[in-house]
Amino acid sequence: MSDPLGRRYQRDPSIVYREIAGEAILVPIRRRTGDLESIYTLNPVGARIWHFLDGDRTLGDIKARLLLEFEGAEPEQVEADLCEFVDQLVQVGGLVEI
Repeated sequence: MSDPLGRRYQRDPSIVYREIAGEAILVPIRRRTGDLESIYTLNPVGARIWHFLDGDRTLGDIKARLLLEFEGAEPEQVEADLCEFVDQLVQVGGLVEI
């Protein structure tokens, strides 16, 4: 599929999402517990994107939702940031799957 906004991504079930002390974190449970490099901190936008990556919504659906939730955001910037964020999740070890 050439249109990235038409893709659907699913969170890897071996990744645990938690909010601790006001920070959203991802912890891969399939790795060694002592491997602190595998803990990822998300900003508020990243946390919302993570929530929406359910395998049902396309990136286009997620973009539309983000534009509603973050008033004043530029559509082109939201799309670029969304695609970059998802690409990073894929690159760091498959935190999401198409």
